[in-house]
Amino acid sequence: MQSLRWMRSRLQITTWIAAALFAACSASWVQAATEAPTTPPVPTAAFFKDSDVGETLLSPDGHHLAMTSRGSGVRRGLFVLDLRPGGKVHRSAQFRDADVVSVAWVNAQRLVFSAVDYSEGSGRGRGAPGLIAVDLDGENMRQLIRRQGLVLSNTARQDRSLDWDHFLLRVPQPAQGAGPNTEVLIGNRGTGESGELSAQWLDVYSGLRRAVDFALPKGTQRLLTDSTGQARVAFTLSVKKDAQRTAAWWRGPNQTHWQQLAEGDLFGLPFEPHSVDDAGQLYVTERVGAEGVRVLKHYDFEAGKPAAEPFVSSPGFDFSGTVLRERGSGIAQGVRLTTDAETTVWLDPQLKALQAVVDQRLPNQINRLQCSRCGQPDVVALVRSFSDRNPGTLWLYRGAPAEGQAAWQPVAQMNPGVQPTRMATVDFHRIRARDGRDLPVWLTTPTGPPRLQPPAAVVLVHGGPWVRGGAWAWRPMAQFLASRGYLVIEPEFRGSTGYGEAHFKAGWKQWGQAMQDDVADALQWAQAQKLAGPQACIMGGSYGGYATLMGLVRHPELYRCGIAYVAVTDLKLLLEGSWFVADDISEINRQYTLPQMVGDLKADTAMIHANSPVEQAGKIKAPLLLAMGELDRRVPLAHGKRMRDALEAAGNPPQWVVYPGEGHGWGLLKNRVDFAERIERFLAQHLAQLLMQPPAQNPTPP
Repeated sequence: MQSLRWMRSRLQITTWIAAALFAACSASWVQAATEAPTTPPVPTAAFFKDSDVGETLLSPDGHHLAMTSRGSGVRRGLFVLDLRPGGKVHRSAQFRDADVVSVAWVNAQRLVFSAVDYSEGSGRGRGAPGLIAVDLDGENMRQLIRRQGLVLSNTARQDRSLDWDHFLLRVPQPAQGAGPNTEVLIGNRGTGESGELSAQWLDVYSGLRRAVDFALPKGTQRLLTDSTGQARVAFTLSVKKDAQRTAAWWRGPNQTHWQQLAEGDLFGLPFEPHSVDDAGQLYVTERVGAEGVRVLKHYDFEAGKPAAEPFVSSPGFDFSGTVLRERGSGIAQGVRLTTDAETTVWLDPQLKALQAVVDQRLPNQINRLQCSRCGQPDVVALVRSFSDRNPGTLWLYRGAPAEGQAAWQPVAQMNPGVQPTRMATVDFHRIRARDGRDLPVWLTTPTGPPRLQPPAAVVLVHGGPWVRGGAWAWRPMAQFLASRGYLVIEPEFRGSTGYGEAHFKAGWKQWGQAMQDDVADALQWAQAQKLAGPQACIMGGSYGGYATLMGLVRHPELYRCGIAYVAVTDLKLLLEGSWFVADDISEINRQYTLPQMVGDLKADTAMIHANSPVEQAGKIKAPLLLAMGELDRRVPLAHGKRMRDALEAAGNPPQWVVYPGEGHGWGLLKNRVDFAERIERFLAQHLAQLLMQPPAQNPTPP
């Protein structure tokens, strides 16, 4: 198979999309600009309510569509639509005390799913979600794995059900010509810090179990399987010479023994096994070039290393995506990946042609295909069409519609309360930080009538921090802020992932330092480009909340206010933990990874003190909104209380709110709306009065 080199340029894409959208929507734009002074803002709840439709999955034979939705109930249930002429809609499962999640087809007649309960907040909804099987018409429901702390209201057989510490590993796809699948692969972990994984097969009709035909290497933590559920790669954790070591092991088709592919430390392997097809082709990711950008490669078993040439590369972006495999054969048909935006590159010519048909029908959108009988004349495809301004619309496409059926059928809008023409545009830029490092930045620009001056800015800092923050898609908080007239600036500061190992590692031991400078540089760049006005506030959650606090400490001249939620405030508490403060940070992380990535309590004492917000509270003079979850175990409430007390002692008490029952984020709509409305009032008090003023001749810092 030929190597595939792919790069989707944001500059080219956004120019093309902007031009197309302008041509298609110019009339509505003029109307919106004309009516803006009298048009009420989009209601807050429209941004933060759960989507009307959750998961959507075509059945293996293409005759049914499963989806999660509330329907006429309060809780999200499982509904199955018969797509054939005259077909019915079945309410397959719906509960009074839980929401259906993680749905999968086992075969064309039976599904499995899990259940969660966030009715009292995200903090109370914790626990293993269990596993339940049901026929598509709602019959023969069986609880396969019990959910931790929840007894479901509906009657379901529970004999032979397993304890809550078991979980689903894989729903296999039978090979071509095989009968309907009746089993799923499940796992559970042993006790102790390492939590060694074991696996077995579970029948979704009877609840009976049987042993797998492979033994896992000692210390296995997770698996990669082929589409039939055969374990091909095992990742292990072990201790060697008082150091934690990770390794990847391979077991090919018709092999019974495991061979080690690679070994490394807790920060990763020399290359990472990514996926495997049913013929035994292993795909791996490997870092290349000076920036260490991750590319996708075939693994060369004869040479014992990744192939020299990449299979997929996206310059400037780490490979992040999925190898799409044909159902029944496991053959790679394409690759779906995200650079600045999601795209699908089809290797199969028939699917490539189908994608072209869909893109022509739904232009200027990202169109994600999920199909049954892919590549056949009677293909059935579910299309999720979305963009930076559109949360998503679902369409059904039939290659050979029956008499009376249309080839295209609308299924649902993901969020009917959102009008794309009233949403903001999202663009991606690469700028230079003060030390010359490449700095990716996302801008969400409000729409509306021309302004007398650039809008005030909100610098929105992502959490993690070791994650990627943005993509070209509709995101609720950024869109909400833009709908209230603010330019939203989201920097991918050093320490963020997705842009190469060098960018990631440049953030090690730089909390409050170079990472914080990147945030400031993004704002100052936008102001120098006349994209943002002279006044700004900073906000974020988790690490983003930490960066908000340290922004007010380090760069008080840049920010008129700050909004920090579920924020890390005490670096010593983060690194050391406490007998009196329960959190979910493992001892392995505290012993091995956090000291290298954040700081060592002994070797870096002065640095940790200088960059711990609770220790620097006296330097914060700007107004602050501080919000926490009562039951947060990632960043416990103690972080917020200590910061509140330190600010009060310094004479600058914050606006303070604690959401009962919530964890590391708000699970309840009423709390999401309440918090957003607090944000709106807070920003209006400190920024909004500046939005429409004539530009100052000699702007001065606050």
